[in-house]
Amino acid sequence: MPLRLSNRASSNLLLSRCLNKLNKTPSNPPLNFQLMIPKKPLPPLTTILLLLLHLSTAVYSDDPAAMLALAKSLQNTPSDWSTTSSSGYCDWTGISCDNSNRVTSISLARSQLTGTLPSQISSLSQLNSLSLEYNGISGPIPSFTRLASLQEIFLDRNNFASVTSGCFEGLTSLQTLSLGDNFGLASWSFPNELTKSLSLTTLYLDDCNINGPIPDVFDSFPNLQNLRLSYNNFTGSLPASFTKSEIQNLWMNCQSVGLSGRLDVLSWMTQLKQVWLHQNQFTGPVTDLSNCVDLFDLSLRDNQLTGVLPASIVSLPALINISLINNKLQGPYPAFPSSVKKIFLDHNNFCKNSAEAGSPCDAQVATLLQIAGAMYYPSVLSDSWPGNNACEGWPFVTCDSQGRVTTLSLANTHFEGTISPSYGNLTALKNLNLQNNNLTGSIPDSLTKLASLQNLDVSGNNLSGKVPFFGNSLTLTTSPGNPFLGTNVDITPGSPPGSGSGASTNGTSTASDKGKTLSVESGIWKWSGRNGVIGLNGLSGYNGVPSELHIQSSGDHSDRRLFEGGNVIISMEVLRQVTGNFSEANILGKGGFGVVYKGELHDGTKIAVKRMESNAMGTKGMKEFQAEIAVLTKELWKSAQDCRNNFDMSMMIMQSMFSFCSKSSWIYTCLIMYIYSILYHCWDLAATGRVTTKIDVYAFGVVLMEIITGRKALDDTMPDDRAHLVTWFRRVLINKENILKAIDETLNPDEETMESIYRVAELAGHCTARKPHQRPDMGNAVNVLGPLVGQWKPTSHEDDESWGTDLLMSLPRALTF
Repeated sequence: MPLRLSNRASSNLLLSRCLNKLNKTPSNPPLNFQLMIPKKPLPPLTTILLLLLHLSTAVYSDDPAAMLALAKSLQNTPSDWSTTSSSGYCDWTGISCDNSNRVTSISLARSQLTGTLPSQISSLSQLNSLSLEYNGISGPIPSFTRLASLQEIFLDRNNFASVTSGCFEGLTSLQTLSLGDNFGLASWSFPNELTKSLSLTTLYLDDCNINGPIPDVFDSFPNLQNLRLSYNNFTGSLPASFTKSEIQNLWMNCQSVGLSGRLDVLSWMTQLKQVWLHQNQFTGPVTDLSNCVDLFDLSLRDNQLTGVLPASIVSLPALINISLINNKLQGPYPAFPSSVKKIFLDHNNFCKNSAEAGSPCDAQVATLLQIAGAMYYPSVLSDSWPGNNACEGWPFVTCDSQGRVTTLSLANTHFEGTISPSYGNLTALKNLNLQNNNLTGSIPDSLTKLASLQNLDVSGNNLSGKVPFFGNSLTLTTSPGNPFLGTNVDITPGSPPGSGSGASTNGTSTASDKGKTLSVESGIWKWSGRNGVIGLNGLSGYNGVPSELHIQSSGDHSDRRLFEGGNVIISMEVLRQVTGNFSEANILGKGGFGVVYKGELHDGTKIAVKRMESNAMGTKGMKEFQAEIAVLTKELWKSAQDCRNNFDMSMMIMQSMFSFCSKSSWIYTCLIMYIYSILYHCWDLAATGRVTTKIDVYAFGVVLMEIITGRKALDDTMPDDRAHLVTWFRRVLINKENILKAIDETLNPDEETMESIYRVAELAGHCTARKPHQRPDMGNAVNVLGPLVGQWKPTSHEDDESWGTDLLMSLPRALTF
């Protein structure tokens, strides 16, 4: 049996034996021994001792002590475990070791273990897998912070009492963490330190007494597929970063108080297969899930969902199970195809029953539901407008003897949203009372077609845009309130689901409106704001982050397409004019998503237009473009908040970013436009540098990736999954071994250089983190790179001066020498 050198005792024994051998070497060795003596003198004894001491330190590990501590802390361990000696621990039941007797796996699931886990477990630095689920282990879950090799943790169904703070810090190799059904845990928060576990694919933290909101960190998990947070005390809404994840199975059902808010985020989680969000407090309509083509199981029962079920839900190709019981859904009773095996729809407010599944509602009922949709489907209207006859006791509604709606009194109800154009379908309407709500947008032109309309009261709201001409037969009340009515300013926060097409604000500003609007060619500035948060009207936003891009088809009139980024409408023709038809002479630079062109509008406003064209970008490129818009929008809003001394400037900062996408012949063209003068003016006021610093750090990370790989930031010739350098390289970083395959072949690094490349690659990954606050400062980057390069010194002042360079010369000028 080979001699094991797994602890300090064995290492010292080896050292002792070697010293004894040296001391017993004969002074006059035999001839055959003398022939083996090298010509050079033997190294001194101290050198040998140092080498042996180094060997002693290298082979030493804490694994024996940690395993002995584990054996003492647990009860009911296997019979071959020892509590008095760690000798032979690699042969214990459930323990696996590598060739160096380092513990790599502890697997004792369903072994009736009790006792506790010792803190020494964190010294098992080569541990890959810890599987102790379905036991009775109690006490605290110890820290695993030093276990960088740990890939799997299974501690489900135990009796743990608490989780050590920072328990999962630094687990860079972690792929699976499962702590489910530890309901005896003391209250704790979601472990944010897991954001460094980029390899995480499965996270099960169900029924383990987690409190508080779900943190918005899921863009830090590029490989997360399974997320189970059920049976906890999470509150608040679904995080916007879900849209940037690859989650397939989402279980967040049965929270103690209940998650709330809307479900819009689900429409962008295109990888979803199973969604369990039942027994919460979600409100609003069921979102469009038409892009979730693999979704087979949808459970939204026992919530507060309202509105009409989208037709796309019925036609989901993979759907097998759907449960919507105990909500407040309205509209037609859905008719699902035979491929859907389990359908639960009871206890809702559909206009018809299951016997008439698929048939439409009464015309007036359908119109009133569209009106409700423009106001985000208020719960009170769902509760009080059941059935299929609006004239049978519906509150807020008055009908004539012929069963036609003549009066709608929706005043003083705190409704939000817009005035729906669908009011124009109520041809017998005489009185419309909408005063004292929180309605925004404009008064739709469709109301002018109601010949019977006599009274329209919209006072006490926040309407804007032009006032349609009604003639003298109508009494129109618009004040008090509505300070922007009659102007081009649009303070609509975005079109709610079911609202239909809203009226456009295409009037011209007057002298009294100066300072409130900016007219740019055929475009009109729009202010967007609600509850103090700026949104993008052209982008259907979620928690202030854009979640949708308009994609307009380009036919014969493509030059007349409108560049509509939510806060301005500018024709594509104007953009072509001011950029010289995107000429090379106006190129400012090239980045990961395309080319940036400079331009100047006819009012002197300087702009930059970022354009992406690719035959091969596909949906991945589009998602990355959307992600860039989300990051920039959030950063601009942060910068705008710093301009507290000039609220108008703060508002206009957000208006300085626009987006436009068109799809024609499988070619995506995407643009982002920035208004230079406004941006830099506010940055001067704020003097924070947050936007430029963090964006520059991201760009620096991209440059590092380009240097390491020899690739462009965006390569149209590559497949979709490799075309965008940052996305591809961050996947490479998941496994250190992949980096060697990804580097530029011309580097031809040796082993020492490869270690430097690993550090630079890791830094590049941090610099390109999704969230700006996760990126290092440039000072931190310098600290990482500094030790990797030699110290440079000039040869002499004379040599330096011989270049004749003026130190006050500008950098571009100096570089020409």
